[in-house]
Amino acid sequence: MLLALPALLLALITWQVMADGPLLTADARLSHALIHPDRFSELLSDLGNVQVAVPVLVLVTVYVALHGQWEGRRRWWLPPVAALVLLTLVPLIVVPLKEWTARPGTPVVPPATGYYPSGHTATAAVAYGSAAMILLPWLLTALARRLAVATAGLLVLAVSYGLVRRGYHWPLDVMASWCLCAVLLGVLWLFLRRATHSDRAKP
Repeated sequence: MLLALPALLLALITWQVMADGPLLTADARLSHALIHPDRFSELLSDLGNVQVAVPVLVLVTVYVALHGQWEGRRRWWLPPVAALVLLTLVPLIVVPLKEWTARPGTPVVPPATGYYPSGHTATAAVAYGSAAMILLPWLLTALARRLAVATAGLLVLAVSYGLVRRGYHWPLDVMASWCLCAVLLGVLWLFLRRATHSDRAKP
């Protein structure tokens, strides 16, 4: 169910985009109400750039890998590698969707297509989300774990808000990426959970 609901919502939004459905009217109205291009919104949207989000994930994977080695963990490399592989899947999924839907951008961006779903949102969600996920087992207190999850969530929300506020994306573009990344991160969580249980079961 954790994976089915966001997958269903993604399918619904994609159908509305392809069919020019009534959700697009509400989407346009919301976008018109929220758009206010300024430097702050652009800075927030930049947090979803590959040059920003990917190095954060890489640093966390190195930290987790080194600690796993020092602790003598079996398959210490698995969580970092799984997180990096998940990030490489983002363009492999998002780019074909952009080409297939060919959605035009908002009135404040140059005329073009390929705005659905938001690649910046997907990059931020997977990079920051998977970084928090693989870091959680190494955080010693519940407060630290809550802060890690909250920080990742706030970064994704900041990117999402910046993209819509700046007019780089329609709100539905961002929502679709949320749904897509909920599925991807859910798969990563299930995979890591199963791998952890498997390691504990072995002598």
